[in-house]
Amino acid sequence: MNRDSQETMMFRLKKEVSETPKDILLSVYQALEEKGYNPINQLVGYFISGDPTYITSHKNARAIIRKLERDELLEELLRFYIEHNRTQ
Repeated sequence: MNRDSQETMMFRLKKEVSETPKDILLSVYQALEEKGYNPINQLVGYFISGDPTYITSHKNARAIIRKLERDELLEELLRFYIEHNRTQ
């Protein structure tokens, strides 16, 4: 390396993309479906037990779903359900 010692080097970390609960759920659902699982059954098993082995590792789905706590994901599901099924 033949750099001038007066030059300042720049270091930048890649900003981690923040996934929303919706993004996470849809991504995991798709991965489960692609592997031939019933995504609803697998997700219910995960939510009830907390056991990540209900989620496939295909497309890194197991790691993706663990980015948020189960209660945060359930909150998103409940909010969506209520908002789309409430009669006014």
